[in-house]
Amino acid sequence: MRVAHTSHALPAFPVYSSAFLSQNELVVGGGGGATKSGIKNKLKLFKVAKDRSAEQLDEFELAIGEDAPMSMATDGTTVVCGVNSAPELLGKGENENCRVFKVDNGKLSFLRSQGTLSVKPDDLDYQKVTVLSPDGYLLAVAGPNDLSLLLYPSLMPAAQSLKVDKEIYDATFTKSTLIVATTAELRVYTLPETKSVSPSKPKKGKQKVSTSLPSLVCERVIAIPSSLGGPSGSSFRAAKIHPTLGTILYTVANTIPNRSRGKSTARQAHVLKWNTENWTVEKTRKIGDRGITCFSVSPDGNLLGYGSSDLSVGLLDAATLNPVSTILKAHEFPPTTLAFSTDSSVLVSGSADNSIRVINLPDQVRGSNWSFFMLIILTLIVLLLAYTAQRYSNTLGW
Repeated sequence: MRVAHTSHALPAFPVYSSAFLSQNELVVGGGGGATKSGIKNKLKLFKVAKDRSAEQLDEFELAIGEDAPMSMATDGTTVVCGVNSAPELLGKGENENCRVFKVDNGKLSFLRSQGTLSVKPDDLDYQKVTVLSPDGYLLAVAGPNDLSLLLYPSLMPAAQSLKVDKEIYDATFTKSTLIVATTAELRVYTLPETKSVSPSKPKKGKQKVSTSLPSLVCERVIAIPSSLGGPSGSSFRAAKIHPTLGTILYTVANTIPNRSRGKSTARQAHVLKWNTENWTVEKTRKIGDRGITCFSVSPDGNLLGYGSSDLSVGLLDAATLNPVSTILKAHEFPPTTLAFSTDSSVLVSGSADNSIRVINLPDQVRGSNWSFFMLIILTLIVLLLAYTAQRYSNTLGW
């Protein structure tokens, strides 16, 4: 189905992260990063209207030398994002990478920060995962191999930090577990009871692990299905729990190109729908021959949004994984971020091409019975054609 969409240029502002606070308030993060490009790193607050217009309400400019906000989450009134400190602080072992900002009356203001990642000035590591629990009390932040579980919005540690061998790409919460997606596997950790965590005043820089904090216990490890080539043939890139059905998990797996005999196969992308009660894959949908770069689930649980390295943005029916709509060449560079509005009526994509694209999601697209509706339409068309053919046959006396 065709959907209405409008592109908005953001001059000299590569976009890397985004989140909707409400039906029409959108925060995007971006900039030139830690490089000396002259492009400033900022958070921008927009009002997105039903006519797909995007009016900038405010912006918060980060300090010179700090990195761009590379990942983001929100509870509706605050925004938490990953921003590496300036090189002179990184050289001292101080990195206030986890930042919280308040949004009030159309204004952005800084609240607090916490260090969870030790990054050297010449490292490329950053806080690539920022995820809030459904109740907003827990926050998971992760770099390539380190993950911290924090209380929110205080940013005090809720458990001992994790270190894993495989690179972390995403994390998602159920009511009782934290699912971490690494390149090779899904790791399921039991969440600690937050009431048993003793509050302590956060200090600057990465904190030493307190032995009084509970450990995150890994209760299960799930490898990439053999149907996709296993860990040697594919890698996880995203994991999102269904917002209303806690036993449904969606993952993205990009295949690893086979370069045997000097030839390279296409990097296919697949979306998988899991039942977490028995950890079986219920459905798999091949998206295309290019990797998926970003992925999101609508708050009402009816749609899946994805951005692809072929520059497109697409929508899938969350129940069936059937395609709903695709916008070809949505950006000049691969999409880096996707955000659904809180009422699931709008999807916004962003890219390092200095633009965002606002996409309207009509009721017939948002409805979870979209595939059933299409089936009814096709059935009626077939019946109409059969009836017409029968009448034509009777007229000719066949």
